[in-house]
Amino acid sequence: MKKAQMKFMMLITGLLASSMSLAEYGLNLRKGVTEFSETAYGMHTFTLWICIVIGIVVFGAMIYSIFAHRKSKGFKPDTFTHSTTAEVIWTIIPILILVVIAIPATKALIQMENPMDDDGKRMSMDMTIKVTGYQWKWKYDYMEEGISILSTLAKESNVARQKGSGIDPNTVENYLLDVDNPLVIPANTNIRFLLTADDVIHAWWVPDFGWKRDAIPGYINEGWTNVKTPGTYRGQCAELCGKDHGFMPIVVEVLSKADYANWVAEQKGVQQEEAEMVQTEWSKEQLMAKGEEVYNTQCATCHLPTGAGMPPAFPALAGSEFVNGPAEAQIDLVLNGKPGTAMQAFGKLLSETDIAAAITYTRNSFGNTAGDVVQPAQVKSMKQ
Repeated sequence: MKKAQMKFMMLITGLLASSMSLAEYGLNLRKGVTEFSETAYGMHTFTLWICIVIGIVVFGAMIYSIFAHRKSKGFKPDTFTHSTTAEVIWTIIPILILVVIAIPATKALIQMENPMDDDGKRMSMDMTIKVTGYQWKWKYDYMEEGISILSTLAKESNVARQKGSGIDPNTVENYLLDVDNPLVIPANTNIRFLLTADDVIHAWWVPDFGWKRDAIPGYINEGWTNVKTPGTYRGQCAELCGKDHGFMPIVVEVLSKADYANWVAEQKGVQQEEAEMVQTEWSKEQLMAKGEEVYNTQCATCHLPTGAGMPPAFPALAGSEFVNGPAEAQIDLVLNGKPGTAMQAFGKLLSETDIAAAITYTRNSFGNTAGDVVQPAQVKSMKQ
Protein backbone atom coordinates (compact mmCIF):
# COMPACT_ATOMS: atom_id res chain seq x y z
CA MET A 1 0.00 0.00 0.00
CA LYS A 2 2.82 2.38 0.89
CA LYS A 3 4.60 1.62 -2.39
CA ALA A 4 1.45 2.38 -4.35
CA GLN A 5 1.03 5.66 -2.51
CA MET A 6 4.68 6.52 -3.14
CA LYS A 7 4.31 5.87 -6.90
CA PHE A 8 1.16 7.98 -7.00
CA MET A 9 2.91 10.89 -5.26
CA MET A 10 5.89 10.61 -7.61
CA LEU A 11 3.50 10.71 -10.61
CA ILE A 12 1.72 13.81 -9.33
CA THR A 13 5.05 15.52 -8.57
CA GLY A 14 6.30 14.78 -12.09
CA LEU A 15 3.14 16.15 -13.69
CA LEU A 16 3.32 19.33 -11.63
CA ALA A 17 7.00 19.79 -12.40
CA SER A 18 6.43 19.38 -16.14
CA SER A 19 3.53 21.84 -16.17
CA MET A 20 5.52 24.37 -14.16
CA SER A 21 8.41 24.20 -16.59
CA LEU A 22 6.14 25.06 -19.53
CA ALA A 23 3.90 27.67 -17.93
CA GLU A 24 4.52 31.41 -18.03
CA TYR A 25 3.71 32.93 -14.69
CA GLY A 26 2.90 36.54 -13.95
CA LEU A 27 2.12 38.17 -10.63
CA ASN A 28 0.09 41.03 -12.02
CA LEU A 29 -1.62 42.51 -15.06
CA ARG A 30 0.54 44.09 -17.74
CA LYS A 31 0.80 47.83 -17.32
CA GLY A 32 0.37 48.59 -21.03
CA VAL A 33 1.67 51.47 -23.11
CA THR A 34 -1.24 53.93 -23.24
CA GLU A 35 -2.66 56.43 -20.79
CA PHE A 36 -5.84 54.40 -20.43
CA SER A 37 -4.04 51.09 -19.88
CA GLU A 38 -2.01 52.74 -17.11
CA THR A 39 -5.23 54.08 -15.58
CA ALA A 40 -6.80 50.62 -15.70
CA TYR A 41 -3.66 49.14 -14.14
CA GLY A 42 -3.76 51.74 -11.38
CA MET A 43 -7.46 51.05 -10.73
CA HIS A 44 -6.77 47.33 -10.57
CA THR A 45 -3.93 47.84 -8.07
CA PHE A 46 -5.99 50.28 -5.96
CA THR A 47 -8.93 47.86 -5.80
CA LEU A 48 -6.63 44.92 -5.08
CA TRP A 49 -5.15 46.67 -2.06
CA ILE A 50 -8.64 47.45 -0.74
CA CYS A 51 -9.49 43.74 -1.08
CA ILE A 52 -6.25 42.79 0.67
CA VAL A 53 -7.01 45.12 3.61
CA ILE A 54 -10.58 43.75 3.85
CA GLY A 55 -9.22 40.20 3.76
CA ILE A 56 -6.69 40.92 6.50
CA VAL A 57 -9.33 42.55 8.74
CA VAL A 58 -11.99 39.86 8.20
CA PHE A 59 -9.75 36.82 8.43
CA GLY A 60 -7.71 38.41 11.23
CA ALA A 61 -10.90 38.89 13.27
CA MET A 62 -11.98 35.31 12.54
CA ILE A 63 -8.62 33.80 13.48
CA TYR A 64 -8.37 35.93 16.62
CA SER A 65 -11.91 34.94 17.66
CA ILE A 66 -11.23 31.24 17.00
CA PHE A 67 -8.16 31.17 19.24
CA ALA A 68 -9.03 33.81 21.85
CA HIS A 69 -12.62 32.67 22.45
CA ARG A 70 -12.24 28.92 22.20
CA LYS A 71 -14.16 26.59 24.46
CA SER A 72 -10.99 25.29 26.15
CA LYS A 73 -10.50 28.73 27.67
CA GLY A 74 -13.97 28.66 29.20
CA PHE A 75 -15.72 31.02 26.80
CA LYS A 76 -19.40 30.41 26.11
CA PRO A 77 -21.22 31.62 22.96
CA ASP A 78 -23.44 34.64 23.33
CA THR A 79 -27.18 34.22 22.88
CA PHE A 80 -28.08 37.50 21.12
CA THR A 81 -29.98 37.23 17.80
CA HIS A 82 -30.03 40.81 16.54
CA SER A 83 -27.86 43.93 16.61
CA THR A 84 -29.02 47.05 14.82
CA THR A 85 -25.63 48.67 15.31
CA ALA A 86 -23.80 45.76 13.66
CA GLU A 87 -26.22 45.73 10.73
CA VAL A 88 -25.81 49.48 10.17
CA ILE A 89 -22.00 49.16 10.31
CA TRP A 90 -21.75 46.23 7.88
CA THR A 91 -24.11 48.02 5.47
CA ILE A 92 -22.60 51.51 5.53
CA ILE A 93 -18.93 50.47 5.34
CA PRO A 94 -19.31 48.37 2.12
CA ILE A 95 -21.31 51.21 0.54
CA LEU A 96 -18.51 53.68 1.35
CA ILE A 97 -15.92 51.27 -0.05
CA LEU A 98 -17.89 50.87 -3.28
CA VAL A 99 -18.24 54.64 -3.63
CA VAL A 100 -14.50 55.09 -3.15
CA ILE A 101 -13.90 52.53 -5.94
CA ALA A 102 -16.70 53.76 -8.22
CA ILE A 103 -15.62 57.42 -8.47
CA PRO A 104 -12.20 56.87 -10.14
CA ALA A 105 -13.57 53.91 -12.13
CA THR A 106 -16.37 56.06 -13.55
CA LYS A 107 -13.89 58.80 -14.50
CA ALA A 108 -11.76 56.21 -16.30
CA LEU A 109 -14.73 54.83 -18.23
CA ILE A 110 -15.87 58.32 -19.24
CA GLN A 111 -12.36 59.13 -20.46
CA MET A 112 -12.37 55.91 -22.47
CA GLU A 113 -15.72 56.62 -24.13
CA ASN A 114 -15.50 60.42 -24.35
CA PRO A 115 -11.83 61.49 -24.10
CA MET A 116 -11.32 64.95 -22.63
CA ASP A 117 -8.20 67.12 -22.52
CA ASP A 118 -6.83 68.95 -19.48
CA ASP A 119 -9.16 71.91 -20.17
CA GLY A 120 -12.27 69.71 -20.03
CA LYS A 121 -12.87 69.88 -23.77
CA ARG A 122 -13.37 66.86 -26.00
CA MET A 123 -9.96 65.67 -27.14
CA SER A 124 -9.24 66.17 -30.84
CA MET A 125 -8.13 63.17 -32.89
CA ASP A 126 -5.14 63.40 -35.23
CA MET A 127 -6.10 60.49 -37.48
CA THR A 128 -8.83 57.88 -38.03
CA ILE A 129 -8.45 54.20 -38.88
CA LYS A 130 -11.36 52.01 -39.89
CA VAL A 131 -10.98 48.41 -38.69
CA THR A 132 -13.10 45.74 -40.41
CA GLY A 133 -13.19 42.11 -39.30
CA TYR A 134 -13.43 39.45 -41.99
CA GLN A 135 -13.29 35.68 -42.05
CA TRP A 136 -10.58 35.43 -40.58
CA LYS A 137 -8.53 38.53 -41.18
CA TRP A 138 -8.50 42.25 -40.48
CA LYS A 139 -8.65 45.14 -42.93
CA TYR A 140 -7.34 48.55 -41.97
CA ASP A 141 -8.38 51.68 -43.87
CA TYR A 142 -6.42 54.85 -43.15
CA MET A 143 -9.12 57.43 -43.77
CA GLU A 144 -6.86 60.47 -44.22
CA GLU A 145 -4.02 58.80 -46.13
CA GLY A 146 -6.21 56.71 -48.45
CA ILE A 147 -4.25 53.54 -47.62
CA SER A 148 -5.78 50.07 -47.11
CA ILE A 149 -4.06 47.03 -45.59
CA LEU A 150 -5.27 43.44 -45.35
CA SER A 151 -3.76 41.66 -42.34
CA THR A 152 -3.73 37.85 -42.33
CA LEU A 153 -2.11 35.16 -40.19
CA ALA A 154 1.59 34.86 -41.10
CA LYS A 155 2.53 32.07 -43.49
CA GLU A 156 4.83 30.29 -41.01
CA SER A 157 2.09 30.03 -38.38
CA ASN A 158 -0.54 29.10 -40.95
CA VAL A 159 1.53 26.17 -42.20
CA ALA A 160 2.62 24.99 -38.73
CA ARG A 161 -0.93 24.91 -37.39
CA GLN A 162 -2.13 22.47 -40.03
CA LYS A 163 -2.21 18.79 -39.20
CA GLY A 164 0.57 16.82 -40.83
CA SER A 165 2.60 19.89 -41.73
CA GLY A 166 5.71 18.39 -40.16
CA ILE A 167 6.57 21.73 -38.52
CA ASP A 168 6.80 21.98 -34.74
CA PRO A 169 4.80 25.08 -33.68
CA ASN A 170 7.28 25.61 -30.84
CA THR A 171 9.94 26.43 -33.43
CA VAL A 172 7.83 29.21 -34.99
CA GLU A 173 8.50 32.64 -33.52
CA ASN A 174 5.32 34.34 -32.29
CA TYR A 175 3.26 31.30 -33.28
CA LEU A 176 -0.34 32.35 -34.11
CA LEU A 177 0.52 35.90 -33.04
CA ASP A 178 2.12 37.16 -36.24
CA VAL A 179 0.66 38.55 -39.48
CA ASP A 180 1.82 39.31 -43.00
CA ASN A 181 0.84 43.00 -42.88
CA PRO A 182 0.73 44.64 -39.43
CA LEU A 183 -1.19 47.77 -38.59
CA VAL A 184 1.31 50.66 -38.52
CA ILE A 185 0.61 53.80 -36.47
CA PRO A 186 2.66 56.78 -35.25
CA ALA A 187 3.61 57.24 -31.61
CA ASN A 188 2.32 60.15 -29.51
CA THR A 189 -0.71 60.58 -31.76
CA ASN A 190 -4.40 60.59 -30.85
CA ILE A 191 -5.91 57.90 -33.06
CA ARG A 192 -9.62 57.15 -33.46
CA PHE A 193 -10.60 53.59 -34.37
CA LEU A 194 -13.90 52.87 -36.11
CA LEU A 195 -14.65 49.17 -35.80
CA THR A 196 -17.11 47.04 -37.76
CA ALA A 197 -17.31 43.60 -39.40
CA ASP A 198 -18.34 42.14 -42.73
CA ASP A 199 -19.69 38.72 -41.69
CA VAL A 200 -19.95 37.80 -38.00
CA ILE A 201 -19.10 39.49 -34.70
CA HIS A 202 -15.37 39.84 -34.10
CA ALA A 203 -13.53 41.68 -31.32
CA TRP A 204 -10.38 43.78 -31.75
CA TRP A 205 -8.17 43.44 -28.68
CA VAL A 206 -4.58 44.50 -28.01
CA PRO A 207 -3.91 44.01 -24.27
CA ASP A 208 -1.18 46.66 -24.11
CA PHE A 209 -3.70 49.30 -25.24
CA GLY A 210 -5.99 48.55 -22.30
CA TRP A 211 -9.31 48.12 -24.14
CA LYS A 212 -11.31 45.79 -26.37
CA ARG A 213 -14.06 46.64 -28.86
CA ASP A 214 -16.56 44.39 -30.62
CA ALA A 215 -16.62 44.58 -34.42
CA ILE A 216 -20.28 44.03 -35.35
CA PRO A 217 -21.73 43.77 -38.89
CA GLY A 218 -23.82 46.84 -39.75
CA TYR A 219 -22.68 48.75 -36.68
CA ILE A 220 -19.76 51.12 -35.98
CA ASN A 221 -17.99 50.93 -32.63
CA GLU A 222 -15.48 53.57 -31.63
CA GLY A 223 -12.26 53.48 -29.65
CA TRP A 224 -9.16 55.61 -29.33
CA THR A 225 -5.55 55.33 -28.29
CA ASN A 226 -2.31 57.24 -27.98
CA VAL A 227 0.75 55.00 -27.72
CA LYS A 228 3.73 56.73 -26.16
CA THR A 229 6.38 54.06 -26.78
CA PRO A 230 7.35 52.81 -30.26
CA GLY A 231 7.41 49.05 -30.56
CA THR A 232 5.44 46.00 -31.66
CA TYR A 233 2.28 45.07 -29.78
CA ARG A 234 0.25 41.90 -30.34
CA GLY A 235 -3.35 40.88 -29.73
CA GLN A 236 -6.07 38.56 -30.98
CA CYS A 237 -9.71 38.45 -31.92
CA ALA A 238 -11.44 38.06 -28.56
CA GLU A 239 -14.79 36.84 -29.90
CA LEU A 240 -15.68 33.24 -30.78
CA CYS A 241 -16.17 34.13 -34.45
CA GLY A 242 -15.89 30.73 -36.16
CA LYS A 243 -13.84 27.58 -36.57
CA ASP A 244 -10.62 29.52 -37.24
CA HIS A 245 -11.18 32.01 -34.42
CA GLY A 246 -7.75 31.22 -32.97
CA PHE A 247 -5.99 32.16 -36.21
CA MET A 248 -6.98 35.85 -36.36
CA PRO A 249 -4.13 37.72 -34.64
CA ILE A 250 -3.52 41.45 -34.45
CA VAL A 251 -0.09 43.05 -34.72
CA VAL A 252 0.43 46.79 -34.29
CA GLU A 253 3.76 48.41 -35.11
CA VAL A 254 4.18 51.83 -33.50
CA LEU A 255 6.77 54.02 -35.25
CA SER A 256 8.14 57.46 -34.59
CA LYS A 257 6.32 60.17 -36.51
CA ALA A 258 9.22 60.54 -38.96
CA ASP A 259 9.38 56.79 -39.64
CA TYR A 260 5.61 56.67 -40.00
CA ALA A 261 5.69 59.44 -42.62
CA ASN A 262 8.27 57.41 -44.57
CA TRP A 263 6.09 54.31 -44.29
CA VAL A 264 3.05 56.19 -45.63
CA ALA A 265 5.06 57.42 -48.62
CA GLU A 266 6.25 53.87 -49.25
CA GLN A 267 2.72 52.47 -49.11
CA LYS A 268 1.43 55.07 -51.55
CA GLY A 269 4.22 54.07 -53.90
CA VAL A 270 3.19 50.43 -53.59
CA GLN A 271 -0.42 51.30 -54.38
CA GLN A 272 0.71 53.25 -57.42
CA GLU A 273 2.71 50.25 -58.60
CA GLU A 274 -0.31 47.98 -58.12
CA ALA A 275 -2.45 50.37 -60.19
CA GLU A 276 0.12 50.19 -62.99
CA MET A 277 0.37 46.39 -62.76
CA VAL A 278 -3.33 46.08 -63.60
CA GLN A 279 -2.57 47.30 -67.11
CA THR A 280 0.37 44.90 -67.47
CA GLU A 281 0.09 41.71 -69.49
CA TRP A 282 1.33 38.95 -67.20
CA SER A 283 2.83 35.68 -68.39
CA LYS A 284 1.35 32.41 -67.20
CA GLU A 285 4.50 31.64 -65.20
CA GLN A 286 4.31 34.99 -63.40
CA LEU A 287 0.63 34.54 -62.58
CA MET A 288 1.18 30.99 -61.33
CA ALA A 289 4.03 32.02 -59.04
CA LYS A 290 2.13 34.95 -57.55
CA GLY A 291 -1.12 32.97 -57.50
CA GLU A 292 0.38 30.21 -55.39
CA GLU A 293 1.46 32.76 -52.81
CA VAL A 294 -1.96 34.45 -52.74
CA TYR A 295 -3.80 31.12 -52.61
CA ASN A 296 -1.76 29.79 -49.70
CA THR A 297 -2.31 33.02 -47.77
CA GLN A 298 -5.98 33.74 -48.49
CA CYS A 299 -7.61 30.53 -49.76
CA ALA A 300 -5.82 27.50 -48.32
CA THR A 301 -7.37 27.98 -44.88
CA CYS A 302 -10.74 26.81 -46.23
CA HIS A 303 -9.89 24.93 -49.43
CA LEU A 304 -6.64 23.39 -48.06
CA PRO A 305 -3.21 23.67 -49.72
CA THR A 306 -4.02 20.61 -51.86
CA GLY A 307 -7.31 22.07 -53.12
CA ALA A 308 -9.18 19.14 -51.54
CA GLY A 309 -11.47 21.45 -49.56
CA MET A 310 -13.61 20.44 -46.60
CA PRO A 311 -17.02 19.60 -48.08
CA PRO A 312 -19.78 20.57 -47.80
CA ALA A 313 -18.85 23.92 -46.23
CA PHE A 314 -15.71 24.38 -48.34
CA PRO A 315 -15.97 22.55 -51.68
CA ALA A 316 -12.94 20.98 -53.31
CA LEU A 317 -11.21 22.94 -56.07
CA ALA A 318 -9.29 19.91 -57.30
CA GLY A 319 -11.19 18.43 -60.25
CA SER A 320 -14.01 20.96 -59.81
CA GLU A 321 -16.27 21.38 -62.84
CA PHE A 322 -16.82 24.98 -61.79
CA VAL A 323 -13.09 25.78 -61.65
CA ASN A 324 -12.55 24.07 -65.00
CA GLY A 325 -15.53 25.90 -66.49
CA PRO A 326 -15.84 29.49 -67.78
CA ALA A 327 -13.33 31.85 -66.18
CA GLU A 328 -15.91 34.66 -66.00
CA ALA A 329 -18.07 32.65 -63.59
CA GLN A 330 -15.14 32.03 -61.26
CA ILE A 331 -14.07 35.67 -61.38
CA ASP A 332 -17.60 36.76 -60.46
CA LEU A 333 -17.70 34.32 -57.54
CA VAL A 334 -14.36 35.45 -56.16
CA LEU A 335 -15.24 39.13 -56.58
CA ASN A 336 -18.74 39.02 -55.10
CA GLY A 337 -18.79 35.89 -52.95
CA LYS A 338 -21.80 33.62 -52.55
CA PRO A 339 -24.58 34.67 -50.13
CA GLY A 340 -25.53 32.05 -47.58
CA THR A 341 -22.13 30.35 -47.70
CA ALA A 342 -18.69 30.90 -46.20
CA MET A 343 -17.43 32.21 -49.56
CA GLN A 344 -16.77 35.89 -48.95
CA ALA A 345 -16.40 38.69 -51.50
CA PHE A 346 -12.71 39.21 -52.16
CA GLY A 347 -13.32 42.10 -54.54
CA LYS A 348 -13.04 44.56 -51.64
CA LEU A 349 -10.13 42.74 -50.01
CA LEU A 350 -7.60 41.86 -52.70
CA SER A 351 -6.16 43.74 -55.66
CA GLU A 352 -7.12 42.85 -59.21
CA THR A 353 -3.64 41.39 -59.71
CA ASP A 354 -3.92 39.12 -56.66
CA ILE A 355 -7.35 37.87 -57.73
CA ALA A 356 -6.24 37.22 -61.31
CA ALA A 357 -3.16 35.35 -60.11
CA ALA A 358 -5.10 33.23 -57.58
CA ILE A 359 -7.74 32.25 -60.16
CA THR A 360 -5.09 31.39 -62.74
CA TYR A 361 -3.32 29.25 -60.16
CA THR A 362 -6.44 27.28 -59.21
CA ARG A 363 -7.36 26.68 -62.87
CA ASN A 364 -3.94 25.18 -63.57
CA SER A 365 -3.20 23.33 -60.31
CA PHE A 366 -4.57 20.39 -58.29
CA GLY A 367 -5.01 18.41 -61.51
CA ASN A 368 -7.25 21.07 -63.08
CA THR A 369 -6.78 21.44 -66.83
CA ALA A 370 -8.46 24.72 -67.78
CA GLY A 371 -5.12 25.81 -69.18
CA ASP A 372 -6.04 29.48 -69.54
CA VAL A 373 -4.88 32.60 -67.71
CA VAL A 374 -6.80 35.47 -66.17
CA GLN A 375 -5.32 38.94 -66.55
CA PRO A 376 -5.74 41.72 -63.94
CA ALA A 377 -7.40 43.94 -66.56
CA GLN A 378 -10.10 41.30 -67.04
CA VAL A 379 -10.80 41.24 -63.31
CA LYS A 380 -10.92 45.03 -63.19
CA SER A 381 -13.43 45.21 -66.04
CA MET A 382 -15.77 42.77 -64.26
CA LYS A 383 -15.24 44.53 -60.93
CA GLN A 384 -16.45 47.81 -62.38
